[in-house]
Amino acid sequence: MRVALVTGGNRGIGLGISRRLVEEGFAVSILATREEPVEVLEELREVAGDPSRVRYVRGSVAEPADHERYVTDAVDAWGRLDLLVNNAGVAPSVRADLLEATTESFDRVLGINLRGPYFLTQEFARRVIDLRGPLEALPEPPSGPVATVVNVSSISATTVSTNRGDYCVSKAGVAMATQLWAARLAPEGIVVHEVRPGVIATDMTAGVTEKYDALLAGGLAPIARWGRPADVGAAVVMLATSATPYSTGEVFHVDGGMHIPTL
Repeated sequence: MRVALVTGGNRGIGLGISRRLVEEGFAVSILATREEPVEVLEELREVAGDPSRVRYVRGSVAEPADHERYVTDAVDAWGRLDLLVNNAGVAPSVRADLLEATTESFDRVLGINLRGPYFLTQEFARRVIDLRGPLEALPEPPSGPVATVVNVSSISATTVSTNRGDYCVSKAGVAMATQLWAARLAPEGIVVHEVRPGVIATDMTAGVTEKYDALLAGGLAPIARWGRPADVGAAVVMLATSATPYSTGEVFHVDGGMHIPTL
């Protein structure tokens, strides 16, 4: 049984990822700041067919002390680590023009969206290496990745929104962090990828439904519909199941083709 950690895996895109991983046979541990979501966990456990395959740890990806507690909980429960999905993220509380933006909002958004997953990846990788032991001591080289990290970023990593610059900067940072960790961890047998969603229907985008309905109708993306959390979940599963063992540092767009330059 493979073990996955999914930050923010209790709602929105994260829940779509958690559900698809459970369907694929993974044990899933969710880290989130809210009180334990009983109904969500019951649903996931029903899909799993085994309640012990779904765990919930209350904490924040922005708090380094919670990283160790989160990873330790999974290792104690299942004895292994196979996948980390850095999904948890926030939008700015107030969309502000760059000339009106505040340091408080910038620090909050980057602390959760970039600093948090950067150092959770560090904690995860160290544990994977400890559990695996020295590569030279293995009876034979692994036939595929020892573990996988998937960073969920956003089309905002490369697409400018001048009323939420902190969010764009955080996601651009996630893109670079993916490349950094991919290069560093490849010799350890750990691959790192980025999934880059476009316009996904979640509570985060509920307030701008009208805007994006009009943009999609006007040709924003070749596939002219809203994305769904399950679409992102399907991409994560593909990357997590070692279907591409000779790849790392890849960016997988889940945006209906929105990233394609067109005339």
